Amino acid sequence: MVKVKLTCFADEISAELSEQLDVLGQEGLRHLELRSVWGKNVLNLNDGELLLIRHTLMERGFRISSIASPIGKYPVNEDFAPQLQALDAAVKAAHFFETPYIRIFSFHPPVHEPITDFREEVLNRLSRLAEMAERNQVILILENDSNMYGSTDEGTQDIFSNCRYPSLRAAFDPGNYVNSGVRPMTDAYPKIYDSIDYVHIKDASIEPSQFVPAGVGAGEIAQLLAALKSRGFEGFLSVEPHLHHYLPNASNPERVVTAIRALKSLLDQAGQEWE
Repeated sequence: MVKVKLTCFADEISAELSEQLDVLGQEGLRHLELRSVWGKNVLNLNDGELLLIRHTLMERGFRISSIASPIGKYPVNEDFAPQLQALDAAVKAAHFFETPYIRIFSFHPPVHEPITDFREEVLNRLSRLAEMAERNQVILILENDSNMYGSTDEGTQDIFSNCRYPSLRAAFDPGNYVNSGVRPMTDAYPKIYDSIDYVHIKDASIEPSQFVPAGVGAGEIAQLLAALKSRGFEGFLSVEPHLHHYLPNASNPERVVTAIRALKSLLDQAGQEWE
């Protein structure tokens, strides 16, 4: 039986690595996204901090699934050089933690201007990032975040139709598609399914507009899991809770556990094994 791998944006649990690992271990997860620890973004961690993280992970039997960088979450008309420098830092972190994956985004428009006016610049920047990734033997996973060129199904499809690099793949995020007025499985999945290497498990409701546990919103996550199972997907499903509005009185660990258990329930219903 093919198994998917569960991982999580563990900094939503706590800024403390030990607390992150305690909660993930309690839920049976052995992977985590490295986005921030001790209040510092992964790209700002120094060598000593990276070494301490790696030692702690090895000691407790955890691995990093991806370097969850903020690369590309950046105005498309600003200097590109810092983004290349950021990718260099992300590549070093990916090699250090022995993961091929680095999460990126597809750039914000300038204030009050449509991102479609910057199509050529977006594609050029993503191509340059992908070329650098290819030289360094890592894979960029592009998240379809809101208010960016790749926020919609058309934008995402345009990116993968024109930036044809083995080093550029999709991190499919149903909740973000819902927030952009896109039906994840009806509209987006058929257009980019062959580019998907990684999945963010984030669901969202339309009214009220907020992130919710998997299966509660309009993210068509049960259909997504069925489609992934049918194609023999054995990659990462990454829980990204964002449940502050849905569970305003819960603690951060409680929100994350709610999100993880919602996904595990859907996997059980789908007959999909996980590790």
